[in-house]
Order: sequence, then structure tokens, then C-alpha cells
Amino acid sequence: MEAVDAPPIREPSEPRRPRVLVVDDDPDIRLICATNLRLDGFDVIEAADGQEGLDCVYGADPDLVLLDICMPVLDGFGLAAAVRHTERTRDVPLVFLTGEASREIEERAFAVGAAGYFTKPFDPAAVSRFVADILVGSRPAPDATA
Repeated sequence: MEAVDAPPIREPSEPRRPRVLVVDDDPDIRLICATNLRLDGFDVIEAADGQEGLDCVYGADPDLVLLDICMPVLDGFGLAAAVRHTERTRDVPLVFLTGEASREIEERAFAVGAAGYFTKPFDPAAVSRFVADILVGSRPAPDATA
């Protein structure tokens, strides 16, 4: 009687890593954020303006959007409004990362549903920790107005 090889043991598939969309017209900001987020175990998608970001929201189903306010084509508030307007995406956390440091702009960001608001210049590690707190819940949240 011939020996029959047992079928290979299948490892359970790994759960999908949380996906973060970084939307900023400054390629250096995208690079800094994407690098830190990837090092912290996130999948990262990048977009250079609000419209491209909106297309990514609908096409890539990110778990969180990190976005600038002042961008060409569609600004961050327009992107946020569109995300909140669609039932499928309305609960996606939005974290603003912007050079707009006024209290009025910050209040407007939270009024459209921001989960966080960081002003430039920023600590990339603090942003990544904040994102991890929202998506993984494994770390205490830093001060989001840093």
C-alpha cells in the first residue's frame, strides 16, 4: 500500500491590517505620514488632492482618513462632507492634519466629524499613535491638538 501525503495544513489567513488613507497635496507630508504608519503596521494609500482622496475612499475602503484642509480640486472640508454624506462611508474616522491653526478652523473640522486635529508642524509618531488608538485601541490617545 502506498503512503498518501496528507494535505498541507493551511495557516489561518491573517486578518486584514487596518488601512489608512493619507490625503495631502504635499508629497513630503504624505511620505512622512505613510512611512510612520507603515512602520506601525498599517496599510497606507496616498492621494494628492481631495478629489483623488474621495475616489480612494469609495474605491479602497479605508478604515481611517488622514487629511489636509487646503488642497487643490477639493479641499479637506469638501472631502469630509462627501465622506459623511454617503451611508457606506459616514462612520470612517477623519483626522485632520493641517497648517490651519485657528480655533475657528479647528471647530469647523470637529463640526464635520473629525476624530482628531493636528497642526503642522506635527510629531509624526504622535499622529501614528493617535491613528493606532482609534483603529486598534491598544494605546492611550495623545492630545489630539498637538
